[in-house]
Amino acid sequence: QVQLVESGGGLVQPGGFLRLSCAASGSISSIYIMAWYRQAPGNQRELVASMRSGGSTNYADSVKGRFTISRDNAKNTVYLQMNSLKPEDTAVYYCYATMGITAYWGQGTQVTVSS
Repeated sequence: QVQLVESGGGLVQPGGFLRLSCAASGSISSIYIMAWYRQAPGNQRELVASMRSGGSTNYADSVKGRFTISRDNAKNTVYLQMNSLKPEDTAVYYCYATMGITAYWGQGTQVTVSS
C-alpha cells in the first residue's frame, strides 16, 4: 500500500516558478513509475511528466524545457520543478505511482498562474 501526499502548489505570476513535492508513505524504491498529471477545469487529466525506476523520464510537449521531474529515494519523495510558468499551466496537479499492477493517486494540489 502506498499513500501519496502532494504539496507546493499555489498562486504564481506568469514567468515564475514552483516546486511540487509528492511524499510516498512507503519506500518508493519498489515503485516502477512515478508521475505528475494535471487537470484543468473542463479538461481531461493529462500526463505532465513521468519517471521510471531506472531513471528515464518522459514529458508532455507543452512542458518540455520548462519542467523537470526528479526523485529522492532516501526521502521517499518525487518532485516537479516548474519554471517559466504560463497561465495555461493552471490546473490541479496529481502525483501518480505504480507498484506492480496497482496504481496510486495523490489528492492533488492547485497551481494557479495569473497576474
